[in-house]
Parts: sequence; structure tokens; C-alpha cells
Amino acid sequence: MSSDRLPRLLALVPYLMSHPGAQVPEVARLFGLSEKQLVDDLQLVWMCGLPGHTPGDLIDVSWDGGEILIDNAEAIARPLKLGVDEASALLVALRMLDELPEFQGRDVLGRVIAKLEQAAGEGAATVSSQVQVEIGAAPDAHAVITDAARRSRRLSLRYYVPGRDEITPREVDPLRVVLVDGRHYLEGWCYRAEAMRMFRVDRILDVEILDVPADPPAGAEPMDVTRGVFRPSDSDELVELELTPAGRWVAEYYPCEEVAELGEGRLRVSLRARDQSWLVRLALRLGDSGRVLSPASLAERVTATAKQALANYETA
Repeated sequence: MSSDRLPRLLALVPYLMSHPGAQVPEVARLFGLSEKQLVDDLQLVWMCGLPGHTPGDLIDVSWDGGEILIDNAEAIARPLKLGVDEASALLVALRMLDELPEFQGRDVLGRVIAKLEQAAGEGAATVSSQVQVEIGAAPDAHAVITDAARRSRRLSLRYYVPGRDEITPREVDPLRVVLVDGRHYLEGWCYRAEAMRMFRVDRILDVEILDVPADPPAGAEPMDVTRGVFRPSDSDELVELELTPAGRWVAEYYPCEEVAELGEGRLRVSLRARDQSWLVRLALRLGDSGRVLSPASLAERVTATAKQALANYETA
């Protein structure tokens, strides 16, 4: 069973129990499925039930004439509850929404957040507080850049670049503020890079609106962020890594040009990166769960960095 099918079935059964006689086309549209996919799911539900697997133990479901009827499914008829991690993610998203200056409906949102915090308990509240602390390098950054984008004014920033571990001054003509993968980004024309750039708001240390109208070049266009922020180019260095089962997360977390199964859970992945220093940190983070296959210069640099770190530890 695919990883997304089980949660769908666990949501489908309670819905059908509370909507007897629902039509196949209507339910398929609601769950984002084709009618064939929905019928396939119903056929699987028909083979599920309590231990024993006798006719009286299995869920009874029919869809003759397009009308779905389900019975003997009381054991899983209650909707799923949010886990602590799921509740935490939802709380973070709601609190970020509440921070948007242009958001309307804070009274309703506040009540939703309070009820969710109460239902989730202390675990979710703790995780959410930790994330809130992490994203606040300049507490007023979001409001300032949103105001600048609305009034079309240039910004002066001090921005932390983790790939080089340095703080750089920037002047940016803001185009918009977007939310991608749970984080806010300022997108605009950067005069230091002389190109469009995305700046994570939680890495903006200081920000000031300048008394200068924003004037980006005519060709400056917002990028498509539906597939994430990072967009490797052909000019970025191509790196090959071999990953053990413990390192497979790299293929899921970073955009890879090629992923090949090597057997026994191992992978060979190819990815591009603009900064070799970032790749060194990734390789060190992987430890014995991954190794650099190419380029040789990166493998040598990782080895040298690891030896230096070990020498510093031994002399400390």
C-alpha cells in the first residue's frame, strides 16, 4: 500500500459513515481522486475489518448505481486525531498566518489557535515556541519588508549567508513576500548580486526602508516557487554521493538530478550546489552514512576538514 493511501482510507471510511448514500463522483471529487481510484479504494476497504476475517468481521461496502453504502465499520468510524508533531506543524502555520499584517480575521484565528493548543497539550506548544524563537532574527523584519513591498520602497538589509557563514549588506528592491515550506521569504532585485534573489526572513538581522523608490530592471520577474526555493543551474558543481539506508534522507530533502538504487537500501545520488563549503558540511553531517564519489577535490577537502576537526579535538 502506498504511503498516502492508508491515511486516505482512514479518512474515507469516517466520511462515508457520516454521509450514507454519497455518490461516487461527488466523493471522488472531494478526495481529489478519479472515479476508478475511488472504486479501487472501496474494493480494498471491503477486504478490511477486525481480526478473524469472517464475513461478520469485515467492513461491508457497496457502490451499486453510484451510491456508496458502508456498514460494520464502527471500529474506525471516528475521525483521526492529530499527533503532537502534526498539531505542532499546524500551530506554527497558524501563528505565522497571524503575523501577516494584511491578514483579516484574527479573532477567529485566535480562538482556533487556543483550542488547538488546549487539545494538543504541552508537547505541541513547546515545539511551536522553539520554532518561533528560531525565526526571529529581526523581530520586525516581516512587517517592515511587507510595508516596503506595498509602498514600492528600497530596503537596506544585513543578511546572514549560512553557506559562507558571513553577514552581508544588501540593498534590495522588494517584489513580494512569499511563504514556502513553512518559511517566509523576501523576493526582490538584489543590487549586490545584480540579480533576483530570495532572502529568508529569519536570516535578516537588520532591515531599514530607504527613502528611495524601488526600481528593479524591467526583466525582473518573480520565480515559480511551487517546487521549492532552491533552483540548481547547469553552472553549479555536480556532486555524486553514495548513501547508506541511514543517509537516504538526502534524496528526499534536496533536489537531485539522478537517484539510483544500489541494493541493500543504498543509493547513489547526483546533485548540484553553488557552494562547496555547504557540501563539505553535508558530507561531515552524513558521517559514515554517506561518502563523496566525485569530484575528487570535494572528497579530499572533506577528509582534510575531518582530520583538522579531529586534531583540534585531541589537542583541546
